[in-house]
Amino acid sequence: MSEDKASIVTETEVYEALRECYDPEIPVNVVDLGLIYDVKIIDDWVGIKMSLTAPGCPAHTWISQNIRNRILQMPGIKDADVRIVWEPLWNPSLMSEEAKKILGMP
Repeated sequence: MSEDKASIVTETEVYEALRECYDPEIPVNVVDLGLIYDVKIIDDWVGIKMSLTAPGCPAHTWISQNIRNRILQMPGIKDADVRIVWEPLWNPSLMSEEAKKILGMP
């Protein structure tokens, strides 16, 4: 077996794709908001573990479906799973400095 079983995409490429996904109420991508907790890549499957800014977020289905659809657009990816988790509970300290600047936070 001479072929290396390397992943089709890298974690960095997945995070770059996720930077194109937004909460419709906040002008900051889900990565910089600190909503993405984990990315797993197994062959042509990508799993995303993420949270939302609030447990009662009315856009939770739209956000997770948008993320799944974006991942499925990546070359070679055949399936994707987005799981919403509540531990740890999201808080503003998880945001990037860029996100805080955009939202006018210290």
